[in-house]
Amino acid sequence: MPSPATTPRSALMSIIKSADVLVAIAFVFIVAIIIIPIRPSLLDVLLVINITLALIIVLMTLFTTEVLHLSTFPSVLLVATLYRLALNISSTRLILTEARAGEVINAFGEFVVGGNYVIGLIVFIIITVVQFVVITNGAGRIAEVAARFTLDAMPGKQMSIDADLNAGLIDENEARARRRKIQREADFFGAMDGASKFVRGDAIAGVIIVLINILGGLIIGMVQRGMDFETAVRTYTILTVGDGLVATVPALLVSTAAGMLVTRSAGEESFGKDFTSQFFGFPRVLGIAAAILLSLGLIPDLPFLPFFVMALACGSGAFILLREDRKTVLRKQEEAEKEEEEAPPKPEEDLRSLIKPDLMEIEIGYNLVSLTEKKEGGELLQRITTARRRLSAELGMIIRPIRIRDNLQLPPNSYLIKLKGNEIARGELRPGYLLALNPEGALPEELAGIPTREPTFNLPAVWISPAQKEEAELMGCTVVDVATVLITHLTEVTRSHAAELLGRQEVKEMVDMVKETRPAVVEELIPGLMSVGEVQKVLQNLLREQIPLQDLPSILETLADYAASTRDTDLLTEYVRQSMARAISARFAGEEGKLFVITIDPGLEKAIAASVQQTMHGSFPVLEPEVSQRIIQGLSSLTERLRQRGLSPVVLTSPRIRLPLRRLVERFLPDLPVISLNEVVPQLSLEAVGVLKENEG
Repeated sequence: MPSPATTPRSALMSIIKSADVLVAIAFVFIVAIIIIPIRPSLLDVLLVINITLALIIVLMTLFTTEVLHLSTFPSVLLVATLYRLALNISSTRLILTEARAGEVINAFGEFVVGGNYVIGLIVFIIITVVQFVVITNGAGRIAEVAARFTLDAMPGKQMSIDADLNAGLIDENEARARRRKIQREADFFGAMDGASKFVRGDAIAGVIIVLINILGGLIIGMVQRGMDFETAVRTYTILTVGDGLVATVPALLVSTAAGMLVTRSAGEESFGKDFTSQFFGFPRVLGIAAAILLSLGLIPDLPFLPFFVMALACGSGAFILLREDRKTVLRKQEEAEKEEEEAPPKPEEDLRSLIKPDLMEIEIGYNLVSLTEKKEGGELLQRITTARRRLSAELGMIIRPIRIRDNLQLPPNSYLIKLKGNEIARGELRPGYLLALNPEGALPEELAGIPTREPTFNLPAVWISPAQKEEAELMGCTVVDVATVLITHLTEVTRSHAAELLGRQEVKEMVDMVKETRPAVVEELIPGLMSVGEVQKVLQNLLREQIPLQDLPSILETLADYAASTRDTDLLTEYVRQSMARAISARFAGEEGKLFVITIDPGLEKAIAASVQQTMHGSFPVLEPEVSQRIIQGLSSLTERLRQRGLSPVVLTSPRIRLPLRRLVERFLPDLPVISLNEVVPQLSLEAVGVLKENEG
């Protein structure tokens, strides 16, 4: 009994592990047979290997589901072409020197074309024309267009990945894998565009080799071997045609494989399964085809039997498929009725839930209920949970579960987002469609669909069918599904209303979590220096200006340092912001570590500082209405011009007017950050991009 080390499986694994060395040896061997003469018996073996490789390649393209499963195909195409040309050169040498080239070429010359060199030459020309004019040109054109469109679609696909990542649908690893896949697809189609030129050149070389063999054979046969013209023509033409067919048939298979690979879009099944599921998914089409074929068969001048047989086959197929469709529908109905009967009775509704509003909830029209049903592929509930967790980690606060309920009073495709029972946002979705938008510009006019507005950022958008997804991405659009639209809207609304979601109970739970690891700071601060409500106000002030609470222990330590000297929550908030200078600087600085700032004219800053008045609701600047309007208009125009240049500016002020200025402009420019000099770390690079002057506007 053979030992495990010598079993066929272990031997095969050893060969696979040494594949890189074997490939290098094979490549050297291919180059060698171009130079070194080989025996006809060895040429037979090499020609059979060539035919076998061509069959394997074309079959692999039929069973693959993604082009990246054969990402080495361009290199394989180059090696196969080189191998085929090397065999052509070896066979040409044998034909011209010995007037024979082995059994394989002789069989193709005698058996395939019946020994008639004229017929063989015609068949060879037809196969070459089919390969060169039809398959090779078509595959090359498709590869060229696919390469260009893939590169054009990369920005849209990248934005789609970013949208899925922001909506919580995928994590960082999945996003990284998708980006890598997009890059590999672009590289593959670019390589296929170049590799298709190998096939074109191979076809041209095959024709030239055939002409050389025939002309050279006639000269050698008649001059050197003393053959008469008829014998020389017959001998060398049949050998040449046999050689051409032996080389052209594998070349035709490989060309077909290349065309098959670049014409297939990504699918979940192999070509055969996709073909049968798609072409036999419309039984009525088969029924109509059967009726047309039967009508054609009844025409007197046409043969009845072939048309009748095909009409019978199509009609039988239509009948069987329609019967299976009915069985499937009945089975689904029975399963639904069975699940409804076995479902436990619903408990009596608790009336207290009717008077206890949820902190945050979503109401949806009846057409959107399917988004929440797992049986219908709805993932909305799971994705809301994922988005809520992502926001909790981003903002550093507890976000309570978000309830979804249907509302028959809403339009069928509409939804509402409510906070404490009051509507704060609404939108409209179209189940079964995808939303296409272009964040960087206008939508392409040629993109057909239902015009709408994206609910989160109010951008122009179009509802398109799933079949148009690839077309829209090629036009540079971002394409998202209906659930992602709702999740993105919910995420932005939650982020902008985070301060209202932070209640005393949430603060108490967050403080208790800090107390588990930092008990000293909590015991010193609460309740001796500050109450939970006062801490809540400071944290809400931070959230209103998009400052996350991730470093809650440091925030509490800063409050413990200054709460003994003041109980003013606005002033305490400024102390906390100054202690968070590193986090604030990193949040608003660009990727290059540079902060683009709008400064305040000293005269205007002095006027704002002199107008600050303390009220029971905090410090506010009391300016003339005209002055306030000029400040707001000036900042608005400056910000708009800078954002058109691709910059994200912040307003940089002295610490004494930061909060009053922010309260002056927050209603009109809620997304404009206002920071003080004490909140900028020394290592950060500042670039002044604008100055707000006293007479601005």
